[in-house]
Amino acid sequence: MLSFLYARQSGVDDPVRLRRAESTRRVLSLELNHNRDVDRIHGNGINTLDIEVIDGRYMLSGGSDGVIVIYDLENNSKKPQYTCKAICTVGRSSRHVHKFSVETVQWYPHDTGMFVSSSFDKTMKVWDTETLKPAEEFQFDGNVYCHHMSPVARKHSLVAVGTKDPKVQLCDLKSGSRIHILQGHRGEILSVRWSPRYDHILATASTDSRVRIWDVRRASGSLFTLDQHNGDKSKASSEAVNTAHNGRVNGLCFTADGLHLLTTGTDDRMRLWNSATGENTLVNYGKVVNESRKGLKFTVSRGCSPEFVFVPCGSAVAVYGLHSGELITMLRGHYNNVDCCEFHPDYQELYSGGKDCNILAWVPVLRQPDIEDDETNSKRGGTQAAINPAFEDAWSSDED
Repeated sequence: MLSFLYARQSGVDDPVRLRRAESTRRVLSLELNHNRDVDRIHGNGINTLDIEVIDGRYMLSGGSDGVIVIYDLENNSKKPQYTCKAICTVGRSSRHVHKFSVETVQWYPHDTGMFVSSSFDKTMKVWDTETLKPAEEFQFDGNVYCHHMSPVARKHSLVAVGTKDPKVQLCDLKSGSRIHILQGHRGEILSVRWSPRYDHILATASTDSRVRIWDVRRASGSLFTLDQHNGDKSKASSEAVNTAHNGRVNGLCFTADGLHLLTTGTDDRMRLWNSATGENTLVNYGKVVNESRKGLKFTVSRGCSPEFVFVPCGSAVAVYGLHSGELITMLRGHYNNVDCCEFHPDYQELYSGGKDCNILAWVPVLRQPDIEDDETNSKRGGTQAAINPAFEDAWSSDED
């Protein structure tokens, strides 16, 4: 740490290098925090989590019981041991509550005054955070598996919605209407994701084993379909041409820079794609167990070098190197299957929710103080770490 600080101070290193190195160290040291609890409100499994990016303080959760909860992640007690309190809940007693399982919740990207939820009750609701009442409600013909708002869009306020219908729906928050459909898939839409780089690029995943990339400004079909064999027809059977996986594709996640797209499928594979060309980078993550019949909510780190992928895997969360494909560790702590996880880029923390109705906080281990003078430390019998001179009190009242 001190070498990084000195290199930054002397101008040898870019300041970003220190931040990336420390962020990476923190992610590699993630462990279950026994001092931090999250209020247990849900009476059934937790399907989805989202942390707002404005303050990085409030987290949404949606459960199989139809309940939506907002948590305050900040430690107001200033004590090491604390509980993240549920500050408000859309519970079963509310007349606005979803009738069936909530599959996706998402904060409005530019303001915490609004969030959107979608459910198996065939609705998507736009909520006013202040009153906890729906400001707008969209009705669909089938179960709603997922929705997503662009994190960077300023010129449009479109919500992409995936339902039991093979057509991807685009809903406009400004007009309160469904303004467009994207046709091309042949099965249910299990995941939709806007690019964090371009506000008009959308990725969709379906039970037809395909992932399509769309430019929503174009009236014609998708830009391209991801092909696991990169166009080599000799490797693909006639059914597997232009397929991303050999099973249902139920998870999508862009990297923070939008240059790559990760997909997961029920063929127990995870693939990394170049989002500009659609090329399969052929990174081998090994077997990534995926038994989810619905969408799988996984996430990617931000600000690390290299970056990491966090994927629910049975009752654990698997951590992989994004570009190496190496399994770094398994985060174990849930008593049942994990359905979702969310990375907090400000503090390099991870929150996971599962069928055991618990939300667990995975927090970096605190860095041990740097020991500079081993000789001094050994003279003291090694019982006390040498004090870093940078933190020693050099003040003296001696006038001489």
